[in-house]
Amino acid sequence: MQHTFYRIAFSVGMLATFAALGHAGDQDRPNIVVILCDDLGYADVGFNGATDIATPQLDQLAAAGTIFTSAYVTHPFCGPSRMGLMSGRYPHSFGAPYNLPNSGLGIQAYNREGIDVNETLISTVLQDAGYRTGAIGKWHMGYEHPFHPNQRGFDEFYGFLGGGHQYFPDRYRPIYERQIRAGKTTINDYIAPLEHNGKTVNETEYITDGLSREAVRFVQSAGDKDQPFFLYLAYNAPHSPLEAKVEDLARFAGIKDKKRQTYAAMVYAVDRGVGRLVQSLKDSGEFDDTLIVFLSDNGGKLGLGADNGPLREGKGSTHEGGYRVPMFFHWPGKVPAGDRYHHPVSALDFYPTFARLAKAEIPATKTLNGKDIWDDLLAGRSARQGEMIFALRHRSGYSDVGARRDAWKICRTAQTPWKLFNLDDDLGETQDLSDAYPEKVAAMVEEAERWSRDHTTPRWFDDEEAEQQWHQTGMPNYKATLQVK
Repeated sequence: MQHTFYRIAFSVGMLATFAALGHAGDQDRPNIVVILCDDLGYADVGFNGATDIATPQLDQLAAAGTIFTSAYVTHPFCGPSRMGLMSGRYPHSFGAPYNLPNSGLGIQAYNREGIDVNETLISTVLQDAGYRTGAIGKWHMGYEHPFHPNQRGFDEFYGFLGGGHQYFPDRYRPIYERQIRAGKTTINDYIAPLEHNGKTVNETEYITDGLSREAVRFVQSAGDKDQPFFLYLAYNAPHSPLEAKVEDLARFAGIKDKKRQTYAAMVYAVDRGVGRLVQSLKDSGEFDDTLIVFLSDNGGKLGLGADNGPLREGKGSTHEGGYRVPMFFHWPGKVPAGDRYHHPVSALDFYPTFARLAKAEIPATKTLNGKDIWDDLLAGRSARQGEMIFALRHRSGYSDVGARRDAWKICRTAQTPWKLFNLDDDLGETQDLSDAYPEKVAAMVEEAERWSRDHTTPRWFDDEEAEQQWHQTGMPNYKATLQVK
């Protein structure tokens, strides 16, 4: 079945109508809060089976909502995954399959790039529909003015524009100040000051706590206005560097592996922040009118404390551990409580689903790769029966590919032959069934090849060497990769 692009448009004049409606007068339009962790392992929250990491606040929300056991993001690492979520498209389709590199590398051609300005983001769609919009935390979608959160549909932004950050201001600020005094013009993202709406700020708290504080401030401010709100809270935890507060480390003194202990403490700090956010929603009377979505941007990074069990591999991989993530929806009285939704869904589906719930108008020219899953979620049926979900990561001279349709998953890595797995029976991708079902492999590979036809040349790369290798090896080499061998 050929991959389908979903286009949604609402009637002319709806935008003005919704802008005039106050939240109190339109209670069926929820506030929407997306909480995104960075490099969080599939098994590193209590609601997905963690026993050594305590996440009581998240577990309470998950238990009162619906847990998605087969939730996927659009790419197995940070920047492209976020761009896919916000645009509702696979990042390969607009030249964004690589992370934007650290601005401290001084690669000006890359620093001037960012998420395609022709892509209307879900934040803009909700903002135009009368939502108060806020982005807190990690952006990683562009540094310059056209790509800045305040130019891409967010009324408020507090955080950092790069791909990561150190966590303790009293440690990174002296380094930054020394480099400024020395006249250094390219500063590592991880030590640069945070900003609020384009102006640098003097953050004083452990970064995770500071981002939680700002999320609470946004809810308190937005709750005072007669309009719904959209909050995108993108924690950088538990992404490296592994840095945790002493008191949080003490909670996990029983974990002997120091990386795992620090990682656990970082996840716990996120959980604490979610508890603060939930309390602010309750205090402002908005909790019952808020859809909360929690997930990770990709799989946990093996070797830095994460656990993706029972999935295979981790961040960067097109096996399940790379892009299948922990996720839940919570909305009292609306999202089924205590349920587990086992059918595959994608972060691509957020865009049309949120727009539907917000009664927002999506531009008629906007191409989407996701679909509105709301009715299927409530009915407990598959929203993507017979349809494919893809992941593709470019490497040096070849690409790794993973694609799922219903229970079946094809995967090709490191230029080895295609493998086929039945994920219902073999979640860990251990039993290759390609010899038993060659026709299934051929059909799925053919569909993956069709999916790749609208991919464009990357507009930037992880670094200059990656760009050189791309040209030297004749990438993307889809003719060789996306065929049965």
